[in-house]
Amino acid sequence: MNRLGFLLARTFQQEDRLQSLSCPAEEIAALLHQKTVALVGNARRAGPAGQGAAIDTADLVIRLNRAPIPAPESHGRRTDILAVAVGLPGADLARIRPGRIFWMSHKRKRLSWTVAQSPGFHLPSLDAFHRLQATLCAPPSTGVLVIDLLARSDAAKIALYGFDFFASLSLSGSRNAAQVPHDFAAERRFVEDLLSRDPRFQLIAASQVQRNN
Repeated sequence: MNRLGFLLARTFQQEDRLQSLSCPAEEIAALLHQKTVALVGNARRAGPAGQGAAIDTADLVIRLNRAPIPAPESHGRRTDILAVAVGLPGADLARIRPGRIFWMSHKRKRLSWTVAQSPGFHLPSLDAFHRLQATLCAPPSTGVLVIDLLARSDAAKIALYGFDFFASLSLSGSRNAAQVPHDFAAERRFVEDLLSRDPRFQLIAASQVQRNN
């Protein structure tokens, strides 16, 4: 598909044509197979202080949206997968240098040609978004969409860094919980339930990080 075809498919929400630009779900399943994964969120107060080395030792490091890295000592250096639901300028992509980009938003009109043409680009099915939206009674955030994707994989271990469900502001913006369309209390319950029944997941809280240092 050329750029004009992409713009037409995006404008008229031709999902099948947009999906033709994505690497298949089977490739993502193989990528995650028995891997250790560090999923790095963007919470300010729950930042992974001193955990940069632990993050970078994971087989795969996944970051979200603008993927702020205040310091490699706290947040690590690598970005194997960037999961995004926002438009990113070229300067951000050059800074982050992701190995792959996953477009998590159901708003396909925000997807750029640059992202859609990036190596290893993946466009998850809308089914997961709609299922989570029904479960949470609100649009799911990028973070919980990725957590759900990982839960459905056979990754060996998933560590969650920098998640406090908007108890503090995000490192990548100044909006508070009331100014975004997500239900973070419902997302916290969703993740806590997952943690209780799936031993592969571990939430690395800020207090735990401090105890470990």
